[in-house]
Amino acid sequence: MTKRSEAKYKIDRRMGQNIWGRPKSPVNRREYGPGQHGQRRKGKLSDFGVQLRAKQKLKGYYANISERQFHGIYVEASRLKGDTGENLIGLLERRLDTVVYRSKFVSTMFAARQFINHGHVKVNGRKVNIGSYMLRVGDIIEVKEASKQLATVLEASQLPERDVPDFIEVDHSKMTAKFARIPGLSDVPFPVQMEPHLIVEFYSR
Repeated sequence: MTKRSEAKYKIDRRMGQNIWGRPKSPVNRREYGPGQHGQRRKGKLSDFGVQLRAKQKLKGYYANISERQFHGIYVEASRLKGDTGENLIGLLERRLDTVVYRSKFVSTMFAARQFINHGHVKVNGRKVNIGSYMLRVGDIIEVKEASKQLATVLEASQLPERDVPDFIEVDHSKMTAKFARIPGLSDVPFPVQMEPHLIVEFYSR
């Protein structure tokens, strides 16, 4: 289990962007950075700084996963055929916590991890309580029967701020989802621009 090391809205403030597209993000009210010096004009970032920021933004988006876990996913992406940046996004989207969030069973990425850890989710009929579990195409994800009427689940499914992407087939009446295919970068509904090629450059230094 990855430890949540800081409040999710602090990530928004540090990035200067509403990376989840949430209406309550403080960036919607204050676009400048946190702290007493947040309103000072920022200097131009170096190439390293730009690459680091891209990595922090993508890591933060996926519930601020640890550096060790994120680097492990990058290493796996680099071993696969094809574009490493595209592979990186594909692997991150195969995570169970990501698919639970995309399916609108919960309202946030952080809530998805907690929801899974507490045993509310099954994969192909078997309980899985590891958020980083890697799904395969065709896997069926289901909210446990006793959890389908939880207020948080019912509220999340009605959220108007985001739609379920087409690489996941969801039936909210049964609270089930099918992971239909591995998406590419252009298929993923990021509220802000993600730049995985910069992350590849960062790790390739």
